[in-house]
Amino acid sequence: MVAAPHQLLWSLIGLLLTIGGTFLEAYVTSAPASWSEHGIQTVSLGVTYQIGAVLLVGCLGGRNAGALSQIAYLILGLTWLPVFAQGGGILYLKQPHFGYLLGFVPGAWVCGFLAFLAPPKLETLAFSCICGLLAIHFCGLSYLILNHFFNWSGSQTLPLLQAVLKYSFYPLPGQLAVVCAVTVLAYGLRLIMFY
Repeated sequence: MVAAPHQLLWSLIGLLLTIGGTFLEAYVTSAPASWSEHGIQTVSLGVTYQIGAVLLVGCLGGRNAGALSQIAYLILGLTWLPVFAQGGGILYLKQPHFGYLLGFVPGAWVCGFLAFLAPPKLETLAFSCICGLLAIHFCGLSYLILNHFFNWSGSQTLPLLQAVLKYSFYPLPGQLAVVCAVTVLAYGLRLIMFY
């Protein structure tokens, strides 16, 4: 397990990565075989690196650092600092997708817990990232359902099925691609850092 000063450092790194990842869209390049004909083409994955940052800090800093960094992210965003994708402030609680942001805390914790159960291997880190992603989606879906039935936003929202498709189903392929990148990066960094 990572020592307490390292956890605080990883919490700070995780907070900064999450804020930065919120505003960086994820892309993939075309196949290298086609570079000579068409040049290097990029294709958007339709997601940002935000979830990748959440999972990366869990894989590198452990469960406590991962959860602490995301708690700090939520506090900053809810106190009017524009760290969320659409700004910040307490009214963000009324957004139907706020549950996914709340899910960053258990997602980072689950990922960090599982990442340090065994020595780092690609498959164990991938499993921990996927479990963290599932925790995020579970919280997000739960919030969507509660928001649908209690109408916290106070205005007409998307029908539940459309909200689930928009916030969970459509971003999932891009998020899984980001999980692959995070897995490889975390594995390499864990080997370099000898833990």
